[in-house]
Amino acid sequence: MILAGLALAGVGAADLIRRFATRSVLRVILLIMLGIAIVVAGILSDAVVQAAIAVVVGLAWMRSMPLDATGRASFWPAVLLAVLAGATTALMPERDAPGIIGTVWHLPSPEGEIGFDAAVLAVGVLLVAAESGNLIVRAALDREGTWRPVESGGRFRGGQLRQPQQGASGFQGGRLIGPLERLLVVVLTLAGAYSLLAAMLAAKGIVRFPEISKDGETGARAEYFLVGSLVSWVVALSAAFLLWWGVHS
Repeated sequence: MILAGLALAGVGAADLIRRFATRSVLRVILLIMLGIAIVVAGILSDAVVQAAIAVVVGLAWMRSMPLDATGRASFWPAVLLAVLAGATTALMPERDAPGIIGTVWHLPSPEGEIGFDAAVLAVGVLLVAAESGNLIVRAALDREGTWRPVESGGRFRGGQLRQPQQGASGFQGGRLIGPLERLLVVVLTLAGAYSLLAAMLAAKGIVRFPEISKDGETGARAEYFLVGSLVSWVVALSAAFLLWWGVHS
């Protein structure tokens, strides 16, 4: 479990740094500090090998999943990361004594004591559900040919949805709505609030229905909405299931 947690935390934190650290020097410094933090956490929790693997996974992720979702590997890094996280969570259960940290670690909850490995996994899951989820969704849309960055104007060309770019001061709601939606899906799923979850997902379809109804003959807008929403929900539900499996294994 600790390997999955460290790897997911590294990937998620790295994507947030890449997105919001606009200066290249600052971005490099923060990424180096992130790698050091993962290694130190591995040393203190008796998981040095797992930490080293997590750093390698993070480097491979950044190499194959650029922010513009046009990498040669496209959607496959997300699949490989999911397989790695699922396999290591299933095959490596939570440890009873995670090194030096285990001697001082204490995190109570209504369900009982939360172990260090489970806490790291929870942090990793939530971080991936944020900006990394956006990268996965864009990679899926790019693979299906339903998303392309364009200069301006937002129109259909060749049956593909052309998304308009906004100015530097424009509010880009999709980048905020997506992470919030996935985090809500994770929380509501783990809380067992399935009726609220269904209502939220249905409300999203209702809000977007007027836009989709104007789709015309191409169906590109409906395809864009369906592919993007389904991939985003799969990411969130998979994250919730992974965390549930890790805690109850």
